[in-house]
Amino acid sequence: MAQDISFNVRSNNGDPLRVGAWRFEGDGSGPKVHLQAGVHADEIAGMLVLHLLMQRLQVAEAEGRLKSQVTVVPQANPLGIGQFRQGRLLGRFHDATGHNFNRGFDQSAAMNPPSTNIQEWQKSLAQLASSADVMLDLHTDDEALPYLYVHRSFWPRGRELAAAMKMDVAIIWDDGGDGSFEESIIAPWLRKGVSERQMAATLELRGQGDVSDRFAEQDADGLYAWLCSYGVIDEALTLGDWPVEVMEMGQMETILAPQPGVLIFEKDLGDFVEEGQRFARILRCPGDPSSEVVLVAEQAGRMVTRYRDRLVSQGMVVAKFTGSRVSRHWRGGLLDPN
Repeated sequence: MAQDISFNVRSNNGDPLRVGAWRFEGDGSGPKVHLQAGVHADEIAGMLVLHLLMQRLQVAEAEGRLKSQVTVVPQANPLGIGQFRQGRLLGRFHDATGHNFNRGFDQSAAMNPPSTNIQEWQKSLAQLASSADVMLDLHTDDEALPYLYVHRSFWPRGRELAAAMKMDVAIIWDDGGDGSFEESIIAPWLRKGVSERQMAATLELRGQGDVSDRFAEQDADGLYAWLCSYGVIDEALTLGDWPVEVMEMGQMETILAPQPGVLIFEKDLGDFVEEGQRFARILRCPGDPSSEVVLVAEQAGRMVTRYRDRLVSQGMVVAKFTGSRVSRHWRGGLLDPN
């Protein structure tokens, strides 16, 4: 039976908020694992995936096949979950401070004591994962193909994870600098030298609207199979092969909206475009044909993500594409700096 290790953090007005967390002990022979979803509270898909996976971990533990201690936090962010505004959950940023929930974990973890409730939450969550050998952080994008975000130190072992999860793209990064959860957890590993036992990645489970039993069961199956292959569960499962396109971070091409307006996509997720080929347009002033701007691809590649809403403000990310060369806009850092 999983041990309930839930903890409380303070809401903006000081009331306790529960972070649900459970730990399966296993027999201790496998690597310690930390799994979580919903650091950005509006990224829902991983919550259902971990809900389903916990049921399978329960069975494996009861049958004596669980080799590892596994900590699961299916809904990691109670601060963001409560941020409904006019029917929409706004869970990427903390309302009270404007802080991105997945930035600054390194600073919060170093504070003793934390000075704000978001720092308190970040420190507690980071401490929960601090002893793990394997850390997987489940996210979703706006609208997206499933893709893996992984530090170079964990490649090529990350390919098996991407294939098990049927992820179309794996994006390899080197430097972050903004203190994301993943970055803060692996920082001490990188200083000491990453061992073969260690693995960390961010899993982008398609788009925010892609929450269904079918997708969740597929993802839970893939995650379970990968955990078996990694020595967490004693069960012989064959990892299926899957064509994963491997991209350097700097080769990802991000297209921003040059003006506000009605966003009309002419290409779908996964479509291949040639350099200079149009893929969308923005109509700033309906009724005025001259206000329409056509968006074209910076280089040849596949559309990996696109903006979920169809009314866009200036400067928003319209789409991201794979590429074959370093983007002229690349300045280092994270895929999504904000």
